[in-house]
Amino acid sequence: MAFKIYTRTGDKGRTSLIGGTKVPKSHIRIESYGTVDELNSYIGLLSDQLAASAGPVSHPVLPLAGSIETLRDIQDRLFTIGASLACDPEKESKMKIPDLKEEDVKALEEDIDRMNEVLPEMRSFILPGGHVAVSTAHIARCVCRRAERICVEMQENQQYIEPIVLIYLNRLSDHLFTLARYAGHLLQVPEIPWKPRV
Repeated sequence: MAFKIYTRTGDKGRTSLIGGTKVPKSHIRIESYGTVDELNSYIGLLSDQLAASAGPVSHPVLPLAGSIETLRDIQDRLFTIGASLACDPEKESKMKIPDLKEEDVKALEEDIDRMNEVLPEMRSFILPGGHVAVSTAHIARCVCRRAERICVEMQENQQYIEPIVLIYLNRLSDHLFTLARYAGHLLQVPEIPWKPRV
């Protein structure tokens, strides 16, 4: 018998955390990992757009193919974060939940540094746009910031969250901003400076 995607168990607006604890679907923990899932989906879209745009682009520091590979690693880390957020903290010690590691944050920082080596200095705020991949990277950055804000709210409301999750999401939003600029640079798309009305 084929696996059924619907179970009807959530029809009354409640769902289970990993560990079996029932909570309303409006629970902040559900909001947190749902937002991380949304972020993961946008990163998948960004990866596909970069792959479609890469063509013959080649670069001695980090070609778009390298960025696509990095995005796949990020998607894996986001599943790890989602599992951590979806787990009842009181029962987590009895389960084998994947861990986020300090090396994961370090990998983002090193990638940011590599991309920044070839980017021109920013002299103004820039507007998202110019290429669909650049715009999608900015959307992913905004969703990442929202995920971070939700996780901070959890922490402020005494909902346990691994501290490294906040660090990773903070660094990931910086990475996505840099990647938006880097993709535009490799695709030879001019940045759109913000020119405030005076």
